[in-house]
Amino acid sequence: MSPASYLAAPPRVARVNCSSVVTIRSMWNWLVYAALIAGALAILGALALLAVRALQAWRSFKRLRRHVAKELDRLADLGEATADKVARATDTEELDRSLASLRLSLAQLAVLREALDEVSDTVGSVTAFVPQK
Repeated sequence: MSPASYLAAPPRVARVNCSSVVTIRSMWNWLVYAALIAGALAILGALALLAVRALQAWRSFKRLRRHVAKELDRLADLGEATADKVARATDTEELDRSLASLRLSLAQLAVLREALDEVSDTVGSVTAFVPQK
């Protein structure tokens, strides 16, 4: 059949009209509305949860920035304190004075030992030496 023959042909009469009220199954209106309300509540709940989580994330980010700044300041203070301690540790002036005093004391000890050896050679064994005034 050509397209023109469809236009010229008489209309077919359907035996059963499927668009009638009788063939469409009726559904309870309250069930449809309950499903719409449940869907809307689920969407609102999800949006509320999203807003709460976004607010928590923002507060955590601000707290992190604040703590990072504090820790960096503390780290800078510790670095300065370490630099001061290193400067004090590398200052050997007091150490040199102590070494000079130690060398002097060792020289005096050597002289005293020599004197004690001389006394022990002439007298014998010396167990104690008590100087008298």
